[in-house]
Amino acid sequence: MAQIIPFFSPAARQSRAAAQEALIAGFARHRRSQEDVFWLKENAELLNILECTGADVAAIALQPLQPFYQGAARHLSFFRQYYRFILSICLDLEDLGLPGQTGAHLAGWVSEQGLAQAELSDLQRAEARRLLARRGVDLRDDGLDDRLRGFISNPQTFAIPNKKAAYELTHIVFYLSEYGRRDPDLPEAAFTSLEFAGLVAFLDQNADLLAEICIALRFAGGQPPAAWEAWLDRQVSAFMLAKGEFIGHHDAYHEYFVVNWLMLLSGRPAFRQAVPMGGMHVSAQQGGSILRRLSEAVFHAGMARTSWSAVKARAEAVLSEEEHGLLTAAERSCARFGGFFEGFARAGSAGAA
Repeated sequence: MAQIIPFFSPAARQSRAAAQEALIAGFARHRRSQEDVFWLKENAELLNILECTGADVAAIALQPLQPFYQGAARHLSFFRQYYRFILSICLDLEDLGLPGQTGAHLAGWVSEQGLAQAELSDLQRAEARRLLARRGVDLRDDGLDDRLRGFISNPQTFAIPNKKAAYELTHIVFYLSEYGRRDPDLPEAAFTSLEFAGLVAFLDQNADLLAEICIALRFAGGQPPAAWEAWLDRQVSAFMLAKGEFIGHHDAYHEYFVVNWLMLLSGRPAFRQAVPMGGMHVSAQQGGSILRRLSEAVFHAGMARTSWSAVKARAEAVLSEEEHGLLTAAERSCARFGGFFEGFARAGSAGAA
């Protein structure tokens, strides 16, 4: 039976170094096999957060990933469709202090093989470009930055529920800013896009996506709404780490990673729960979304009603007191709520004059 590690247990005072060691070992050895693409994804994400936040990781904590690093050339040759994960893991390991030059070797090989040229997505090419540039390999793609900025500069795209587009928005900012290392030079419309996407995520109570949006805003030189980050601060204390064999395909590990990443960036306490040694399963507080009920109220309000003032009473009438509180918090959190709602309302009829 899984053992729940409770919040504020005596073990919760474990050192940052011990928590890092337990996290790295747990994800490297005790959740999935290295041949599983989700092993690559999980470990790449953890190492990326450690590297881009400037974590001081002890050499012994990186040892569980030493075998993968040593076999990375063979792994990349066979699993070349996952080259971005593999290259990212090796680069981050080196930049965190693991001795070796494998990253430069693999970056050169990826370039020679033209793997990035096989990407159909601008987003994936942008990630590949950033990874290769970390070892001095130039990936030319004229117009790529203009296309990326053009995509994120259409706020109406992000005023409606579309998680795929919203995650692409945040990652574009990550890559253009080199994870907060330089000014991404975003147009003002892109900041509006981030706020619109953030309002959708807040109404949906999607901590994973909202944390990424707050991180992107910080990387772009903006300041996320205080209400969003305050709610995410409370979510950190709700994570539960169950000690035991990892069973199932998915858990809340990614939400756990990115919300704690935001805590680090915003100067708040992060990784507040003790991390058990060995296998673990991460769970998070669920529920609270009003997105569906709000969407239904807007849809039935009529085609011509586009403003928040025109629909507000109808929307509030279908919500509980708690849900009404969330809607009010969203409205007050962002000065652009009125403009957001015009896009969210989707008034009119397709093809109408």
